Amino acid sequence: MYIILMSDFENDIIFLLFVTFVLADFVLEFGIVFSIGLCCYRFIVRIMCSVLGLHVRQNSPHLRDKTSRLYICNHVTHFDHNIINLLTSCNTPLLEGPVGFLCWARGFMELGQGVQSRTELMETLRRYCSSPAALPLLLFPEEDTTNGRTGLLKFSSWPFSVSDAIQPVALLVKRPFIALNTPESSWLTELLWTFFVPFTEYHVRWLPPLSKEDGESYQEFASKVQELLATELGVISTQITKADKAEHIKRKRHTAAETAHSNLGARPRTVAQGFLGTNAGAEDSRVACMAQQVKEVLPDIPFSVITRDLLQTNCVDTTITNLLEHTEQFSSEAAAGTPLGSAKQTSLSTLSVTASTPNLKPAAKSFGRTPIDRHMSLQERKEALYEYARRRFIEKHGLNKVDDL
Repeated sequence: MYIILMSDFENDIIFLLFVTFVLADFVLEFGIVFSIGLCCYRFIVRIMCSVLGLHVRQNSPHLRDKTSRLYICNHVTHFDHNIINLLTSCNTPLLEGPVGFLCWARGFMELGQGVQSRTELMETLRRYCSSPAALPLLLFPEEDTTNGRTGLLKFSSWPFSVSDAIQPVALLVKRPFIALNTPESSWLTELLWTFFVPFTEYHVRWLPPLSKEDGESYQEFASKVQELLATELGVISTQITKADKAEHIKRKRHTAAETAHSNLGARPRTVAQGFLGTNAGAEDSRVACMAQQVKEVLPDIPFSVITRDLLQTNCVDTTITNLLEHTEQFSSEAAAGTPLGSAKQTSLSTLSVTASTPNLKPAAKSFGRTPIDRHMSLQERKEALYEYARRRFIEKHGLNKVDDL
């Protein structure tokens, strides 16, 4: 029945959920109480969200302190503040993102244009908490979302400077098939994925209130609360900050782009199955011809290795480059598989070739300490091997005689 509703009336459900959240935030912000009462209204909204796939549960609601002015919670999804708002009235300031109607519709509290720095933000929130008629604040010291399964980001100290007394809130979110959040994904994308999955379960755990001790710094207080929430959630407390996470995502994206760019040149060419079936003989002869060309340049490489690489690259120059980069590996394998007499003969021939080519530069004896040193070492070895292969090719075909004429 639920699947049929999601498939047939998806647009109506999305509109209903949006209207539900807007009405709930409107009621909780402006204090409009219907005849059934605010508690009954929240209960009805929770039932509507459950029908739409958002299940909210809470543990130990009696531990929630009604006099608390500041709630501290871990951050999992873009809608954590909406879920907490279904259980108790609270406000979450908008720290990043567009202001105006969109800020109000998402359930955030707009601070105004005068708040430009972190110091002004803390002063504004302190004045807000000092007002007796104001609703409690809900802050996320992690400042960014996590999956909630491995660890917590390092808590920032500025939320704990707003009030010396706080109440920790542990939030555990579960969802089948799809991740709870994706790095660099917008809140609108996450909302669409929330509509797509069968259900998302939010489990809220209220912890006893805590107060900052005398002589305790705000960072120490933040670390203590972080350890408490990590123990409650069964995860570890890390020292990874929001900036570290952003840098990791940026580095990972840059590495993926470099890998795709490097693999673009050596991407194997695919041939249609019909072409392989009708012209298998011609294809084999063409590969054999290219393998012979590579063998003339690199006579020490086995035919099987050359053919296998040609089937992947379909290019003589690319195969020569790939084989030159792995020449040491082929040489070690050949030395291990030959008898003693052959090994002596090979070593003698190698010494003679080395003596006849004094410009051949050996491989680096040590691993470079910097990327530039390692890159230059590889480049020098490649140039030396290219020079050696070119000289062997010229001597084999007698091209030096033509040049002398």
